[in-house]
Amino acid sequence: MLTMTRDRFEELVSEALDRIPPELTRVMDNVAVFVEDEPPADDPELLGLYEGTPLTERGEWYAGVLPDRITIYMGPILRFCETADDVVHEVAVTVVHEVAHHFGIEDARLHELGWG
Repeated sequence: MLTMTRDRFEELVSEALDRIPPELTRVMDNVAVFVEDEPPADDPELLGLYEGTPLTERGEWYAGVLPDRITIYMGPILRFCETADDVVHEVAVTVVHEVAHHFGIEDARLHELGWG
């Protein structure tokens, strides 16, 4: 397994978020991104998770709710990757994948687009 400091991994997540086009980040609403060491025990290979209500499903009722949550899991990504460059790539793919869920894009479509 690769080793990497938590600070460096968080930098990679931040850099991946910075690469999202501004026209998309401007419409992201009420979402927070976190880094955790490990996913829930029932899904130990999970690389990232989106929890919330996608923009496409929000209606008049959507007010006063806690932010959606995107979590990127450091442990599984480091175990999955063989090189530091692999980690950079996998973090970017995982961040885009989870942000896409915020926009209402489902897993099947993301896999078709190469962001699976």
